[in-house]
Amino acid sequence: MSSRSSFEHVKQLFSEHLEKNQLRKTPERFAILDEVYSRNEHFDVDELFESMKAKNYRVSRATVYNTLDLLVDCNLVRKHQFGSSLAQYEKSVGHSQHHHLICNQCQQVTEFCEPRLHHIHMSIGDLLGFSIRSHSFILHGDCTRTDCSNKLISPPQKSSDCHD
Repeated sequence: MSSRSSFEHVKQLFSEHLEKNQLRKTPERFAILDEVYSRNEHFDVDELFESMKAKNYRVSRATVYNTLDLLVDCNLVRKHQFGSSLAQYEKSVGHSQHHHLICNQCQQVTEFCEPRLHHIHMSIGDLLGFSIRSHSFILHGDCTRTDCSNKLISPPQKSSDCHD
């Protein structure tokens, strides 16, 4: 499926969600959807709002917040809370399930895919009688990049709170 036809599918899903919930189909909501699906990285509300403003869209910050909530409700956008920072969002349709590694020092988010984790969550679902619809796997640590903007002088001690 081409990216254009994929986006048309996303627009159709959003339109159906709005109709089902008796909500208005405003140009602003669809402009926000378009902006979200033009991105390939995580973003926060402020980044999205500023981007819309720079492109001369006349949307309020409240409209951006409310529309993102709608997009999360209809599973077109995933919302992540990476620690104490602002919520981060990413498109979900056409964006494969993946996991996150977050540097405690510079807050860089690195995405990774590990198929064995999918098998583990499916096994747990089978074992406990759950049909798992989604999962989140986030690892927090300290990156080893030399250009880490918040690198500590001495590395933190390794955690020993995991038991065999």
